[in-house]
Amino acid sequence: MIVPFHDINNSDISYDQYHFWLMRDVEMMNYALEIAKQGAKFGEIPVGAVVVHEGRILGEGYNCPITTQDPTAHAEIVAVRRACESLNNYRLPKGCTLYVTLEPCTMCFGALIHARVSRVVFGAFEPKAGAVVSQLTLPNQAFYNHSLDIQGGLLAGKSSALLSGFFKQRRQEKRAAKAQA
Repeated sequence: MIVPFHDINNSDISYDQYHFWLMRDVEMMNYALEIAKQGAKFGEIPVGAVVVHEGRILGEGYNCPITTQDPTAHAEIVAVRRACESLNNYRLPKGCTLYVTLEPCTMCFGALIHARVSRVVFGAFEPKAGAVVSQLTLPNQAFYNHSLDIQGGLLAGKSSALLSGFFKQRRQEKRAAKAQA
């Protein structure tokens, strides 16, 4: 089920409970943004992810396909791998939430299904490759053997600004290098 953050009308929790969880979500998304910034320092597209279970961080990661020469090293995959390694299990326990600064792509969404992530909270929408709502709507298809809750748009402005700033800087660096050549 995909639920926008501002809609609690159909919720079975109180406003106080919603506010508590929203604050926790904001805290974890801000942490994911800090992780994303680490990746940008290495020239990676700044996307960060954190896997949390019962308030405990099990795994975290940033995009690193360039530095690792691994096209599957997206932030979500790195965070889920680390979480699974910390538990010595390829499946995550019920109740795990993945916080990621950008809407997951098809590959990452498939990994989240296989790892049994219970909930995904993402920041910016990905108009080119988003597989949750932007380009595809993969969640909760009848043929999956697992379903998960998804909430999108949390701190989307911050996530988008981080990405836009990164790509702007990259373009400026390319222009400067071209001018010197």
